[in-house]
Amino acid sequence: MEAKERILIKAHELFNRYGIRSVSMDDIAAPLGMSKKTVYQYYTDKDELVNAVFSGVMDDNRTKCMLDKQEAENALHEVFLAFDMIQEVFADMNPSVLFDMEKYHPSIFKKFQEYKNGFLYGMIKNNIERGIKEELYRAEIDVDVIARHRIYNVMLAFNPDVFPDNRTNLVHIEQQLLEHFLYGLATQKGQKLIQKYKQQRQKSK
Repeated sequence: MEAKERILIKAHELFNRYGIRSVSMDDIAAPLGMSKKTVYQYYTDKDELVNAVFSGVMDDNRTKCMLDKQEAENALHEVFLAFDMIQEVFADMNPSVLFDMEKYHPSIFKKFQEYKNGFLYGMIKNNIERGIKEELYRAEIDVDVIARHRIYNVMLAFNPDVFPDNRTNLVHIEQQLLEHFLYGLATQKGQKLIQKYKQQRQKSK
């Protein structure tokens, strides 16, 4: 594996574990057996490295979301596939990552906001419209309002004022918020399907 890729992987691992601010370039270089000078040969400064790490994360997530959409049997199946991905992403993530990004790395935070309010909003909106057509979601809802609400809902788990123990419970919090969201959105037919997918996942654990 090329040195540049090794740096990227190690940086992502350490940012997720400790947050962005607490990780120095020395912290990234040392476990790779490199000097800080070597890291700077590939990334001009920490800001460039943070940009590279989280731009890559967003690109990967875009690709996975599109695959889930294609493979899903229906709108609810798509949501459960997406949550499988969320579990992987959030399992080892320090919730302070987003706060650090916003405060210390505004250029990548701006990209994240565009990703969230553009791509993610579009995916959620399309999913809700699909679910309504499949009679799994209630037809009377305002799609735009509910799609925006869902984005806010996902971000809420990162707020330590609302969830002070989110460091160890991020996935659990997201799961609870998702179930609450889906049951409010689903028709009777949809609610039966939610139960089916939940049972399938419990059996496969």
